[in-house]
Amino acid sequence: MPATSQSYEHRRRRTYRLVAAAAGLATVGALAAALPSSASAGESKGRPGGQAPGRYQDVQLLSFNDLHGNLEPPSGSSGRVTEVHADGTTKTIDAGGVEYLATHLRQAREGNKYSITAAGGDMVGASPLISGLFHDEPTIEALNKLDLDVTSVGNHEFDEGARELGRLQNGGCHPTAGCYTDEEFEGADFPYLAANVLNEKTGKPILKPYWVWKKKDVKVGFIGVTLEDTPGVVSAEGVKGLKFKDEVETINKYAKVLQKQGVKSIVALIHEGGLPASASYNYDCDSPGAGDGISGPIVDIAKNITPQVDALVTGHTHAAYACTINDPSGKPRTVTSAASFGRLYTDTTLTYDRWTGDIARTAVASANHVVTRTVPKATDMTELISKWNTLAAPIGNQAIGYISADIPSAGTESPMGDLIADAQLAYGKELDPETDLALMNPGGVRAGLTYAAKGTEGDGVVTYAEGFTVQPFSNTVNLQDFTGTQLIQILKEQVSGSNTAAPKILLPSTGLTYTLDLTKAGADRVVADTVKLNGTAIDPAATYRVATNSFLAGGGDGILTLGQGTNDLVGGDDLAALEKYLKANSSAANPIAPPVTNRITVVQ
Repeated sequence: MPATSQSYEHRRRRTYRLVAAAAGLATVGALAAALPSSASAGESKGRPGGQAPGRYQDVQLLSFNDLHGNLEPPSGSSGRVTEVHADGTTKTIDAGGVEYLATHLRQAREGNKYSITAAGGDMVGASPLISGLFHDEPTIEALNKLDLDVTSVGNHEFDEGARELGRLQNGGCHPTAGCYTDEEFEGADFPYLAANVLNEKTGKPILKPYWVWKKKDVKVGFIGVTLEDTPGVVSAEGVKGLKFKDEVETINKYAKVLQKQGVKSIVALIHEGGLPASASYNYDCDSPGAGDGISGPIVDIAKNITPQVDALVTGHTHAAYACTINDPSGKPRTVTSAASFGRLYTDTTLTYDRWTGDIARTAVASANHVVTRTVPKATDMTELISKWNTLAAPIGNQAIGYISADIPSAGTESPMGDLIADAQLAYGKELDPETDLALMNPGGVRAGLTYAAKGTEGDGVVTYAEGFTVQPFSNTVNLQDFTGTQLIQILKEQVSGSNTAAPKILLPSTGLTYTLDLTKAGADRVVADTVKLNGTAIDPAATYRVATNSFLAGGGDGILTLGQGTNDLVGGDDLAALEKYLKANSSAANPIAPPVTNRITVVQ
């Protein structure tokens, strides 16, 4: 199944014709500077006599994105956020877990009669064992209990294909695994929106393109899209028979449809995002100047989406931001993302003008909040987690290896990625002794391994559940032959073509070494004459047997040459390969140490 980058999944750069004069970025302060004269951002005022509703009604929009089935508190860095203080110092806060997310959302809704909860995609997919083992039914149940109103699809909603996405929406037992409990899976209580995902045969969206929230006389429309480049980050089988359209064109199209229906307040849910200049969740990305602190695909998208759309809830990059970016008319518009894994939620106040039916955008205010673990756990979520953990325990609690220290997944060359590559090389040699090397995509490394025990297994013990969290995609390990010329081209494609702006640095197995010079541009960043295997320069005319997962073997992550190998051999499950490697190379008395990350020499 697909494996996409946790930090940033590059989209093809496009240039749009701006509707009006050059659109810049604006600060949150500019949004709040000119509130409607008859109401402040936090109140409603009635007409004379006090008998009719006030003109302005605050609508609370709570949002989050990229949950990825993280029902339990994520471990390691995946379960923490960084907070920056006024003096520039920072602190780290433990965050996440649906037991806490439910409490925070429920507390936030108190006193807000007009409250909507929306999400920006990737609710499922690449999930830990408690959800992934059951094809993410537990996460859908949790989202129902969270009272999620609507979400866009993300690329990971297509990990198991459109048919399985339809089952998550509509319910029913899994076609091969069947029902996991005595009760049939009921599906999502909320609509998945997929405005830009079309059936190739019919040309129509595979799910609803938009949805309208209504309460009394207040109406807010939602349009949901995923990134156009979803086929580049999802396995070919997952997007078979589907066509993904341009995000801006699609949103603008359905904004007109909603306007014709009398819905003038519109929010776009976009599974595409940006990168703030700081990793702190409360960083002011409109400082030092208007919007100076954010870059990435969402900036270009936001500048070109019609002014009829009042706010953008985004995702995909797993970053945290609450920014403003000018729309094509030069008017500031809020753009938000709540990191990932349920560590944050965004609280946005949309001031609805009953006289116009639109949002008074000068009064929009937005901020991210930490899902701290200091609040009481939501008991219904505790019961849900307990139910599914009981079913998963016989498999998840099995020990598959031992480690001497944390094996993190962060960095250009991560220890966890190197370990997976070594495991796939060892497995490849079992399939074919002529296997020379293995390459692992960074987005397929969903987490690291932590030395501290998560449960009762003991420190240093790696359980099957922990391994599943690292590699949840059920990819196979495939072998292919490449020439030396092709091998060097594969390395160059990590940093060129569609990966120029956001390199996808493959993790190499032991023995493969080279220099990556980031001071250069494009393909030149791979110094070709430094590429060596076991100390010997790559021979352009020689043939090399390479192990990869099935996602890469299909040319995934924009590394197209990986899809051109010969003498293919399809092996078994990639997690099974890691499990086998850990069992063969570690024990309680002799745990495996984190690999030394010296295979890629990075020049910056």
